[in-house]
Amino acid sequence: METELKLLVAPGDVARLRRHPLIRRHALEKPRVQQLTSIYFDTPDGYFRRHDAGLRVRLVQRQWIQALKADGRVAAGLHQREEWESPVAHAFPDLPALAELAGSHQKWHRRLRSSKLSAQLTPVFTTKFKRTLWQLRLAHGADVELALDQGEVTHAATAVPICEIELELKAGSPAELFAFAIELQQALPLRVSNISKAERGYALYSPQAPAPAIAAPLKLTRDLSVEQGWQAIISNCLAQIQGNEQGVMQGSDPESVHQMRIGLRRLRCAFGLFAKVAPCPATLQTELAWLLNTLGTVRDWEVFSGTLDTLAHANPIPAQWEALQQATHMLARKYRHQAGLAVGSLRYATFLLTAGNWLHCASPLQSGQMQGLQMAGFAANTLQQCHRKLKNRIKRLRQQDDAPPAYHRVRIAAKKLRYASEFFQSLYRPKPMRSYLHALSDLQDRLGQLNDAAITGRLLGRLAHNRPDLAYSAGLVHGYLAARAERQIHALNRSDRPCMGVDVPVLQGS
Repeated sequence: METELKLLVAPGDVARLRRHPLIRRHALEKPRVQQLTSIYFDTPDGYFRRHDAGLRVRLVQRQWIQALKADGRVAAGLHQREEWESPVAHAFPDLPALAELAGSHQKWHRRLRSSKLSAQLTPVFTTKFKRTLWQLRLAHGADVELALDQGEVTHAATAVPICEIELELKAGSPAELFAFAIELQQALPLRVSNISKAERGYALYSPQAPAPAIAAPLKLTRDLSVEQGWQAIISNCLAQIQGNEQGVMQGSDPESVHQMRIGLRRLRCAFGLFAKVAPCPATLQTELAWLLNTLGTVRDWEVFSGTLDTLAHANPIPAQWEALQQATHMLARKYRHQAGLAVGSLRYATFLLTAGNWLHCASPLQSGQMQGLQMAGFAANTLQQCHRKLKNRIKRLRQQDDAPPAYHRVRIAAKKLRYASEFFQSLYRPKPMRSYLHALSDLQDRLGQLNDAAITGRLLGRLAHNRPDLAYSAGLVHGYLAARAERQIHALNRSDRPCMGVDVPVLQGS
């Protein structure tokens, strides 16, 4: 299992990195320099890419070494994946030899023994770079290999540069990698990288627009400790956040912003659910709020812009609406650009490194209430508490005369319960949990529409204030949306109030 932290460094900062006193302090010997050429292979239909794997043959000091990296997971830039490697006689993979190495990993052992797969292999891209290696022993005894890679990834006549640091953990705790990176970052503007060299090569070989990344399914088991479940959930949230970085920075699909924001909200929910187990540092809470606010602004304007486009397409509209649409599109693009700058900033990179450091070095509290409690028991208690809170807030709607703030509180409670249910879903009987999540999703969607209408009203007010020429068309849209929101409230009141009669599902094995 390979464990490494990837960091991007600007070419202009490489000289400062080489002279950094932190490296000199922990280096066990002088750095070594290697010239490395790697050829990556795949089938014409992208078999290895489809299975989230990378197959390469690398020339190292006149010896070809083949390697397969697969079944990886990434959180806050920390890459952990299975790796098998062995010498080969030529610049071509020997899949049967790799199959023997992967013998205990039945899935890849079976796949690599296929003669048909071997016959279809073809080179897809190449990496050529200079690697400078330092062997380090960090303050608390971790053995780390620091590699500075400078070169390029090439496919046909196209190339993209490589300038990155890999901190590979040879022995010790991953927390030491993050602590070392944070200390390095105080002098160098390093950014966290979730993208491997293989992924960069595939982006050249078969270019695709950045796709929105939804949360990967969580597979928790009943015998996990609360600490292990907490680590799995936080890692899952961070992976979704980072999976949407490229889409936010380089794409134009509103869904990338939406999914990154969902990842951040799921992370905030996890902070709250596990507050008594592993309290989140105040610095992380502050930076999370900054990111949510930044992405929330662009999300609001992109939803508003889409709403106007939908209305314009479905209804005959006055000519003044065109100016309103143009103004809205311009503001959505402006805030999208600002969000991209935020995600590419040093501040965001520091947030990720701080989150990774906390994830791997935090010592969960072992209070009397939590002592010996496994994940299944924690999940059952947590869902019951969240469920009761939602039911109480729904009941209060009548008492508060259905005031908008009351609906907002119900929406927040429903969202928290839904995220918690999705975190713990694998611990519950599948069919009842699916029905439960469907009811929660329906309630959240209805309340979300009301929230979108309220936000749209505020944005229309801002536009009318800043652009008096848009006041008339903004007033028309506001009136239309306000009437629609009123109908939605009446429909919600006439319904059976979702989740009021639905009980929390039963744990598997109960």
